[in-house]
Amino acid sequence: AVAVRRKIHANPELGLDLPETAATVLDSLQGIELEIARSEKSSGFLATLRGARPGPAILLRADMDALALQEDTDLEFKSRIENRMHACGHDAHTAMLTQAVRLLDRHRDELSGSVVFMFQPGEEGNFGAKVMMDEGLLDGVPDLAAAFAIHINPQYPPGTVTSRPGSIMAAADIFQVKLKGKGGHASMPHDAVDPIPVACEIVQALQTLVTRRIDAFDPVVLTVTVIEGGSTTNVIPESARMLGTLRSTSETARERAQEGIRRVATQVAAAHEVEAEVVVVNGYPVTVNDAEFSGFARKVTTDLLGEDAFIDMPSPLMGAEDFSVVLQKLPGCMVLLGVRPAGEGPSAPVHSNRMLLNEDGMQAGIALHAAIALRYLE
Repeated sequence: AVAVRRKIHANPELGLDLPETAATVLDSLQGIELEIARSEKSSGFLATLRGARPGPAILLRADMDALALQEDTDLEFKSRIENRMHACGHDAHTAMLTQAVRLLDRHRDELSGSVVFMFQPGEEGNFGAKVMMDEGLLDGVPDLAAAFAIHINPQYPPGTVTSRPGSIMAAADIFQVKLKGKGGHASMPHDAVDPIPVACEIVQALQTLVTRRIDAFDPVVLTVTVIEGGSTTNVIPESARMLGTLRSTSETARERAQEGIRRVATQVAAAHEVEAEVVVVNGYPVTVNDAEFSGFARKVTTDLLGEDAFIDMPSPLMGAEDFSVVLQKLPGCMVLLGVRPAGEGPSAPVHSNRMLLNEDGMQAGIALHAAIALRYLE
């Protein structure tokens, strides 16, 4: 697993096209009797391991893509490609699943059913799971009954697993507001219609929307991340543009916040005689763990790693996952695996240019993948 992880880490690929990463995975699976179903629109594929007896199928998933980020670590196997880095642990996810295939192959005689290993690209915003599902790859698996995935967590120690039933990760949507006023001389704003202060007022109004129109026990995070407009000090620009992200952990809050963004932006702008065009683009939906399967995963984890290994999450994370679309189709769950590096002090989080992980933690992940499948197919 360490060798596979390091090879992938040193050669990160982005998006849906990951030829080298997919080849590394397939090479690591040589000699195992598997049925391979490839995606035509991406580098993703399914590898199915048939058990000794008929029965249902369970899906185990790993994502393979990296981030567009310059790595700033001292690792001997650091990224060889500028502005690409495995800063979210997908290299470890993939390496763990390749070795879970080998481990389960040694237990093939104990399986009453099949294990489907989903190696998917494009998790970082490219809807890789949805691409594969839209091609019908999962529809082609008979008796597919459940799904399971592991995501690493560099904040928790190796050998620990965190999760929760229900919402575990947020929906992630993006919004854009285009404002059109009337340009003019900066010394004579009364002869122009300035979109800049309107953009600033909309930012503040959106924060008030969150605190006054959204249920505090069904929260959202709404962040304006870009305001663009203007070209120099003595010109009032005709237009300005705003971009931002919306995170929510229920469809109710998501819909309420989206409607609020449209209403607030257009009406604040109208109050100042500025035109506003608002576009909201749905990203990944809320990742929702099935309650029954979550209880099953908790029991398997504690049996495997000890009673203290499982840590209940008090609330969802506001990050997003495209495993959410798999869990819309199948009951299952995602868990977070501790891989905190050795040493004192806080560790860098995922998506940091300095993110590190403790490779010893992959042992628990490999074993947990295999244990989940074995127990489910008993």
